[in-house]
Amino acid sequence: MSDFSDWIGRSTTRTDPVAPRLLAEFRATLDGVLAPLDVPPGVEFCLAPDICAPDLLGRDGHPRTGLYLPDLPLPRRMWAGGRITRHAPLAEGDVVTRVSAIEDVTFKTGRSGQLGFVTVRHLYKTEGETRIDERQDIVYREDPAPGAPAPILPEADPWPEATAWDVTTTPTLLFRYSALTFNGHRIHYDAPYAREVEGYDGLVVHGPMQAIWMQNLAATILGRAPGTFDYRGTAPLICGQPVRVEAISEQTGLALRVRRLSNNTITMQGRATA
Repeated sequence: MSDFSDWIGRSTTRTDPVAPRLLAEFRATLDGVLAPLDVPPGVEFCLAPDICAPDLLGRDGHPRTGLYLPDLPLPRRMWAGGRITRHAPLAEGDVVTRVSAIEDVTFKTGRSGQLGFVTVRHLYKTEGETRIDERQDIVYREDPAPGAPAPILPEADPWPEATAWDVTTTPTLLFRYSALTFNGHRIHYDAPYAREVEGYDGLVVHGPMQAIWMQNLAATILGRAPGTFDYRGTAPLICGQPVRVEAISEQTGLALRVRRLSNNTITMQGRATA
C-alpha cells in the first residue's frame, strides 16, 4: 500500500455565514427532528463545503480524490463517524471560519475487505474563538463483490425506558439535505448507481443526517446542545426504512442510537454529554 503520510497536516480554510436563509432551510428540511434552540445542532455540517466544477468530480459525484482528500486505492467512500466538542453555541449571523486539516490516514482489513480511514479535524471559529471542534472519520472501501452475501447484523438490546422519535425518510428529504450541504454523492439521489455500482439496496440515508437526529434528541433532553457527541455508523440505512431514534440515560450522559424497526438492527450509535 502506498504511503500517504504527506497528506497529514494539509489544510484548507473557508468562511461562511450562519445566514437566516440557511437556518430557515435547515429547519424546514429537518422539521420534527430538531431541538427547540436558536441554532440546532448540525447546522455546522452545512457550512463551508468543498466546492469544485463538474470536471473535478469523481464517479460518485464528490470532488474527486486527490483534491481535498487523499486518492486511496479504494473507490467507495462514506462518512463513518466522528466526535464533536462544543465550546460555545453558534448564533444566527455569525461569520464562521472553518479550518480543516487531515490528521491521519490508516488501513485495515474488515469483514467487507480492505478499508482505508482518513481522519479530518474541523475547527469552526468566530472572531478567532473556536466554537466547535469536530473530528470527522471517512472510510474508503472496495467495490462489492458480485453476489456477496449481506452481512448478518446483531439485534439491538431492548431499551424500554428510551426517549424516542420515529422517522421515515423520503427521497425528497435526502435531496433537500444533499442540497443544504452541497453533497453530490450519487448514493443519496441516483438509485441505479447506488444499487448497481455501490451495491446498496436503494438510496442511502446520509450518515451526518442520522447524527443530527441523535444530537437533537440529546439536546431536547438536556435542554442545550451536547458538550460532546461521539457517533459511529454501523450499517447503511436505506431510504424509506422506518427507524426509531432513541436515547437512554447513563452514568456519564446519554447513549443514543438509530434503530431500524423492520429487523431491530442499529444503523448508527452515539454518546452525548452535557
